[in-house]
Amino acid sequence: MNVLVTGGAGFIGSHLVDAYLARGDRVTVLDDLSSGRAENLNPQARLVQLDLAGEPSPLLDLFRREYFELVNHHAAQIDVRRSVADPAGDAQINVIGTLNLLEACVQAGVAGIIFASSGGVLYGEVPGPSAAETAPKQPLSPYGVAKLAVEHYLFVFKQLHGLHYLTLRYGNVYGPRQDPQGEAGVVAIFAAKLRSGEPAVIYGDGEQSRDYVHVADVARANLLASERLELLNRRPAASIDELAFNIGTGAATSVNRLYQLLCRQLQLERPAVQAPPRPGELQRSLLDGRKAQRLLGFQPQYDLEAGLGLLD
Repeated sequence: MNVLVTGGAGFIGSHLVDAYLARGDRVTVLDDLSSGRAENLNPQARLVQLDLAGEPSPLLDLFRREYFELVNHHAAQIDVRRSVADPAGDAQINVIGTLNLLEACVQAGVAGIIFASSGGVLYGEVPGPSAAETAPKQPLSPYGVAKLAVEHYLFVFKQLHGLHYLTLRYGNVYGPRQDPQGEAGVVAIFAAKLRSGEPAVIYGDGEQSRDYVHVADVARANLLASERLELLNRRPAASIDELAFNIGTGAATSVNRLYQLLCRQLQLERPAVQAPPRPGELQRSLLDGRKAQRLLGFQPQYDLEAGLGLLD
C-alpha cells in the first residue's frame, strides 16, 4: 500500500512509519520539522518537508503525483498551553491544516484517512469508571476544541464526498523518542529529570490519574485500523462516535505511582518536588477500550511496568 504519514518525524508518527514499512508498505512522510526530528526518520521512507497550513497547491500537487491509498494524519500542534495562549494559531495548524489535507484527499481520490485524536482532551473529567466513545465531549482547551472540530469535519467529508476515515482517541502515549521538553509527555519528562539529577515536579497531590499506553501498542492499533478502514466504512455513520475508537489500556495510574515505577525502573531513589496544582488540570482520565477490542481486534500488549522497561 502507498501510505502518507503526516507528522512522521514526530514521536508517534515515526513509530507508525516503522510499522508500515515493516508491513511492506511504501511510505512517504510529510513533516515541516517544526517539532519533528530528522533523526526520527526511517531512511526507507521518503520525506517531503511541507507546511499543511500553508498555501494548499503544493500539497495538492504532491497528492496528484503520488496516488496515495491511505493517509495517516498525525501532524499537529500538540501544546495545550500554546493553544490557550494563541487559539487562532492552534486552529490554523490543527483545523485549517487538516482541512487542506482533507481537500487534497478528496481531489486526489484517496481511499481513506486515519486521524489521531485524544481521549483525554475530548472527554474532560471522567465522571464514571471510564469514558466510552459516546461519553459527553467536554474539551477544556482550544487544542481539545480543534480535535473535536476535526472529528466533525471528517464526519461531514464522509457524508459529502464519501471519504472513508477512522478516528483513534489516544490515552497518554509514552515510549522511545518522546520529547522531554514538551508538556504532554510526563513519562519522558520524569525520566529525563531522574537521569540528569534534576528535581522532578509533581503538581498538586499527585493522585491525578491517566491511562498510559505504550507507543508500540498505538502503532499496532493504527495498523489494525488501516486493515479494517474500508470494512468499517461500508455503512453510513450516524455520529462522530461510530468511527471513533479509544486506544488505551483501561488502567488508571496516578502521577505518584508513575514516579515510583520510574524510580524503580531506573534504580534511583530521589523524591519529587511538590508544587501547587495547575489550574484546569484533569484529575482523572481513563478510556474504555472495549469497542477497539471488538471491532479492531486491538488488545494492548504492554502494561505500564512492562512499557517503562522499553524506554530509551
